[in-house]
Amino acid sequence: MNMSFATVDRDGREIIDAQEFIKDRLYFATFRSKPRQKQSMYFFTIDEEFVYQPFYADFGPLNLAMLYRYCVKVNKKLKSPSLRGRKIIHYTSYDARKRANAACLICCYAVIYLNKTPEEAFAPFRNGKGHQFYAFRDASYGACTYKLTVQHVIAGCYKAYKCKYLDFTTFDVDEYEHYESVENGDFNWVVPNKFLAFSGPHNKSKIENGYMLHAPEAYIPYFKEHNVTTVIRLNKRMYDAKRFTDAGIAHYDLFYVDGSTPTDAILRKVLDDSRNYKGSNSSSL
Repeated sequence: MNMSFATVDRDGREIIDAQEFIKDRLYFATFRSKPRQKQSMYFFTIDEEFVYQPFYADFGPLNLAMLYRYCVKVNKKLKSPSLRGRKIIHYTSYDARKRANAACLICCYAVIYLNKTPEEAFAPFRNGKGHQFYAFRDASYGACTYKLTVQHVIAGCYKAYKCKYLDFTTFDVDEYEHYESVENGDFNWVVPNKFLAFSGPHNKSKIENGYMLHAPEAYIPYFKEHNVTTVIRLNKRMYDAKRFTDAGIAHYDLFYVDGSTPTDAILRKVLDDSRNYKGSNSSSL
């Protein structure tokens, strides 16, 4: 549902077209400037709190830790005695990148906590004005070969949630943020205890252009501890695979162009072979 608020922003412009996510309670709106708080409405934004750190021309989506912290924030506001009876409005700016990231957060919240399908979660935008969002892109300077839409992100969140790959009741946000950072390995579990994605190792650990690069030996202790038995290299050779195999970790190469999507043949091979691997698999990107 969409509605018009009888209020104005700090520049005197009327605030209109707020998307409703919980009837008479939770809304999303886009403003040109910071709105004034009202007795019947509480406004908050996360535009400067949850900020994506780009590698090149990429700008999102925000990571799972930020989604988790956003969900905690919204749930606290909905339960707060001081906000009882007030409409809670998550607002964002007209910055297209911030707006896309903010929309992803509230739609994924709707999937996880309001039991919405991807179509239902995005419906408030589809039924109102301004439902077009910037598409996300790969982390490169070149032309983007695959655009990831807000709807794609919502659908992925829904699938992970329904398959129980995403469970915020057991999610360790501190561990996630530790290993997600480049200096600590830059890796995440895609499917818990089955598929782990990590930044491609280099010949030796070093700092290059401000980023920490890791040798295979930096990953091996974690892999051993978490029963990662196989590494699949998807990009160019920057290290000797023997450094993994000498540690008892199987290693395979399935190369495709960085920033692109794998061929159907590569995808089928990974899925078919993964059924035969013992333990967990990791893919270097």
